[in-house]
Amino acid sequence: MSDSEEHHFESKADAGASKTYPQQAGTIRKNGYIVIKSRPCKVVEVSTSKTGKHGHAKCHFVGIDIFNGKKLEDIVPSSHNCDVPHVDRTEYQLIDISEDGYVSLLTENGNTKDDLKLPTDENLQAQIKSGYDDGKDIILTVMAAMGEEQICALKEIGGKN
Repeated sequence: MSDSEEHHFESKADAGASKTYPQQAGTIRKNGYIVIKSRPCKVVEVSTSKTGKHGHAKCHFVGIDIFNGKKLEDIVPSSHNCDVPHVDRTEYQLIDISEDGYVSLLTENGNTKDDLKLPTDENLQAQIKSGYDDGKDIILTVMAAMGEEQICALKEIGGKN
């Protein structure tokens, strides 16, 4: 291999950070997060069974997918590791809503973010649209996990009189 060869790597510039981290199943509690069937979920119920004649105590997790609201279940030996998603919440100010359902958001450093659609939750979607139509300043909370992002909450900051 000579020094004159050039290597080109496809990079998404995430510094190799993993979308999940391991955590022992027995330490995951209610209201925490867990990956069930490759989906990031919020844990709504945890029950632990006693050890059997030959084995491990088992943890039964019931989780709600944080993006689509589906209920998922999993049973894992309590001594084994589970994947836990890195969940980030970021707040952005709403600038515009396009006809095709995409929102234009203002980031903290002054750039715009235009790759998010309005949420599928009709109630939240209606609140965002009516607040925007009334000319109110709206801050949207965006939840991100495992490469997905979705608007999950809003709050109004003042309003135009």
